[in-house]
Amino acid sequence: MRQKGLVFVVSAPAGTGKTTLVQMLLKRYPGCVESISCTTRLPRPGEVKDEHYHFLSDEEFDAKIAAGDFLEWAQVFGYKYGTSKSFVEHELKRGHHVFLVIDTQGAKKIREKIDAILIFLSAPTKAELRRRLEERKTETAAIIEQRLAWAEKEVQEIPNYDYHIVNDDLNEAYQQIAAIVALEEKKHAP
Repeated sequence: MRQKGLVFVVSAPAGTGKTTLVQMLLKRYPGCVESISCTTRLPRPGEVKDEHYHFLSDEEFDAKIAAGDFLEWAQVFGYKYGTSKSFVEHELKRGHHVFLVIDTQGAKKIREKIDAILIFLSAPTKAELRRRLEERKTETAAIIEQRLAWAEKEVQEIPNYDYHIVNDDLNEAYQQIAAIVALEEKKHAP
């Protein structure tokens, strides 16, 4: 059992596979947990409250901001997203590695507050990212265009990350993220 876990931040444009990769990692390594973000957006089809996100009203979210309950929070596409400070602190004390699947705004705020390992995941090409977003069938064409425009801004942040993985092959990307966890465990061993 580790004395204290590590924080891993995984950022990526929508449709890149970040959630799938983190879920693969959590299944293989029980010492890793994912922080479930709070959000003011409505659930998408198939999303379960308190499993995929903690869905909050604007008022509930604002009350948590005022109380200092978030390690970081950001507004993305008109909705607020935030990371629970108490959850992260509790899991780190238990010796668990905590994975935060958050955008580049949140990653920057995390880096300013705590030690964290930042991993950026990208699709091999913009055309492939578009194909993945369209294949999901969860957003309108206008929203897909917004996400692609936002993705161009996000990839400019890659130099601010510790690692960059191109998800061209899911299994290869998984091997890379697992290797990063192993390397960082060794670097931070007592």
